Amino acid sequence: MNKAVFNRLMRFIHPYRRYLLVSLAFATGNVALTLYAPILVGRAIDLIIGPGSVDFPGIARIVAVLLGTILLAAVFQWLMTLCTNIVTYRTVAQLRTEAFDKLQTVPLRYIDGTPHGDIIARVITDIDQISDGLLQGFSQFFTGIITILGTLGFMLSLNVTITLVVVVITPLSLFVASFIAKHSFEKFREQSATRGEMTGFVEEMIGGQRVVKAFGYEERAQEQFEQINQWLYDCGWLAQFYSALANPCTRFVNGVVYAAVCISGSLAAINGRLTVGNLTSFLTYANQYTKPFNEISGVVTELQTAFASAQRVFDLLDTEPETPDPANAEEPSECRGNVDLQDVSFSYNPSVRLIEHLNLSAKTGQRIAIVGPTGCGKTTIINLLMRFYDVDAGSISVDGRDIRSLTRDSLRGMYGMVLQETWLFSGTVRDNIAYGNPDATDEEVVQAAKAAHAHSFIKRLPNGYDTIVSEDGGNISQGQKQLLCIARIMLTHPPMLILDEATSSIDTRTEARIQKAFTAMMQGRTSFIVAHRLSTIREADCILVMKDGHIIEQGRHEQLLEQGGFYADLYNSQFAQTS
Repeated sequence: MNKAVFNRLMRFIHPYRRYLLVSLAFATGNVALTLYAPILVGRAIDLIIGPGSVDFPGIARIVAVLLGTILLAAVFQWLMTLCTNIVTYRTVAQLRTEAFDKLQTVPLRYIDGTPHGDIIARVITDIDQISDGLLQGFSQFFTGIITILGTLGFMLSLNVTITLVVVVITPLSLFVASFIAKHSFEKFREQSATRGEMTGFVEEMIGGQRVVKAFGYEERAQEQFEQINQWLYDCGWLAQFYSALANPCTRFVNGVVYAAVCISGSLAAINGRLTVGNLTSFLTYANQYTKPFNEISGVVTELQTAFASAQRVFDLLDTEPETPDPANAEEPSECRGNVDLQDVSFSYNPSVRLIEHLNLSAKTGQRIAIVGPTGCGKTTIINLLMRFYDVDAGSISVDGRDIRSLTRDSLRGMYGMVLQETWLFSGTVRDNIAYGNPDATDEEVVQAAKAAHAHSFIKRLPNGYDTIVSEDGGNISQGQKQLLCIARIMLTHPPMLILDEATSSIDTRTEARIQKAFTAMMQGRTSFIVAHRLSTIREADCILVMKDGHIIEQGRHEQLLEQGGFYADLYNSQFAQTS
C-alpha cells in the first residue's frame, strides 16, 4: 500500500540514523524505568500486612527508589524527544530543500501547466504534514512497541498463565489497526490532493482580486470555492471517520484485556498463586500493555496523512527535469549577437500547431521588431530564444553555435529581458534593481535608475532606495514597477536585449524618455522587440509581421506601409482618424 513511500522516506531519514538509535536507547530506558515502577508499588503494597503491621522503613526505601525511577524516566523521555525532533526537522528541511531545488530544474512547461497554489501546497503544507506524522510516529511508535514487549516480559515474570490470556486477545488489536490503516490511507491521499487544489484556487482568487471584483465574479468564485470545499469535507469526513474508529475500538480491546486480567488474576490470588501486590502490578501492566495499541492506532492515522503527503512531494521530486546541458556544453566568453532561426517548428500542445518552418536572421546590432495579432507566436519566439522551451524541429544558433550546445546560464546571460508582466520581490528598491548584478555599487544602481527615468520617483519614496517593496510590488504603481524592471536590465549591460511590451504600463511622456534610453542602450546590441503599439517600433531595422506562427511580411516600417499589406492594416487600424 505505502511500502514504497515508507522506504523512500526512510532514505531521507537514513543520514540521521544515529539519532534514531540513540532515541531508541532512551525510549528503552524510559519504558524500562516506567515498567519497573509497578513492581515497586506492588512490593510496597505487600509490606502493608494489616492494621498495626506496616513496614514503614521498607516502604520509605521503596518510595525513595520510586521517585528516583520516575525522575530518571522523565529525563530519558526528554532526551528521546530531543533526538526525534532533530531527526524529524532535519529530514523535512532536506525534503524542502530538494523540493525547492527541483523547482529550479523542472521545465517551464511544468510550472506553466500546474496550478501554482498546488505547487506551494506540496512544498509547504504537505511537508508540514510529513513533519507532524514523523514526530508522532517516532515518539509514540518507539515507546509503544517497547512498552508492549516490556510489559509482556514483566507479566511473564509474575505469572505465565495470565500473560498468555493477554497474548491471545492481542491479535484483535492488530486487526483493528490494520483495518483502520487500509481504509484511511486512500481518503487521506484524496484529502491532500483536494487541499492542494483548494490552495491553488484561493491563490488565484487572491492574486486576481481586482479582476474578480471588476467583473463581479465574487458569487461565482464563492460557488466554486464551496464546491471544492465540499469535496474536501467529503473526503476529510471519511478519512476522519475511519481514523476516529481507532480510539473506541482499541478502548474496547483494552477493556476486554483488563477484564480478562482481573478475572484470571483474582482467581490466582484466591488460590495463593499471586500476592495482592503482584495482582496490583499485573493490573497496572494490563493498562500499560493496552494503552500503546490505542496510541499506535492514532499514530497510524498520522502516518497515513504523512504518507499521502509524502507521495505528493515525491511526485514533484520525480518530475522529469529539463534536458540537462551537454557535458561538453560551451560557455562563450563573448557574444557578437548574430542570431539565426533555421526551419524552426514548435507547439505547446502537439495537437495544436503554432510555429512551423520559421526562418529568421538577426545580425549584430540590429533591432528586430516582432508584431502580429494575439496568439500568433511572438512571445513564443522569445521563449525559444531564451531556451525556456526547446524547439520541436529546426535549430536556433547564436554566433554560429546551436544554443543547445551552450549552457543555459551562459545563453540566458547574453540577454537582458524586460517583460510586459513585471516581477519584483519583497526587498528594498536597491535590491530589486541589483537583482541581476548583486555586486553593483550604489553609484551604478543610481545611474541605472536615472537611465530608466526611475530615479525621480524613487527619491520621493519614504526611504528612497532603501524603501521596502512589498511582495510583487503592491505598494507602488504598475508603471513604477515597470521602470524598476527596466533599470534592472540597464544595470546588467547584456550583449542582447529582449523587450516584450516593455513600456506597456508607462505613460506616453515617460515612454518617450524610455524609448530614448532604450535607443542608447540598443546601440551595438542585437535587440528583439515585441510590440502591440506599432508607434514604438518605427525605427526598427527589421519588422517581422507574424500570423499563425509564420512570418508573412518583413522589412522596415516605411517599406511595409508602402506594400499596403497586413502590417499596413494593423498600423492604420491603430492610427485611423475618426470623423
